[in-house]
Amino acid sequence: MKIDFLPETRRELFEAAEQYETKEPELGVRLRNEVSHVLERILSDPLLWRERQGGYRRVNCPVFPYYVAYVLRGETILIVAIAHGHRKPEFWRDRLKT
Repeated sequence: MKIDFLPETRRELFEAAEQYETKEPELGVRLRNEVSHVLERILSDPLLWRERQGGYRRVNCPVFPYYVAYVLRGETILIVAIAHGHRKPEFWRDRLKT
C-alpha cells in the first residue's frame, strides 16, 4: 500500500506546524514528526481503526489535539484531513465525495 494526500491536506499540516512554530521554536517540527509517526502506524495496519459513518477512518495524534482522517482506495491510503479535534473538527467531510 501507499499513502497519498489531497493537496489541501498537506497545506493543513504545514499551516498548523507554522502556527505552532510561532508559539515555540521546534513545536511545529514536533507536530510534523508526530503526524509522520501516525502515518507510519496507518501504513503498517490500515484496517486497525474502525470505519466511521461516511466510510473514513480516523487516528488521533497522541500529544497534539489533531487527528488524521483517511479512506482506503484500492491499494492507496488517501489522507483526506489532518484536523484539529476541537476547531470545526469535521469541516473536511465534503472531501469524502471525491
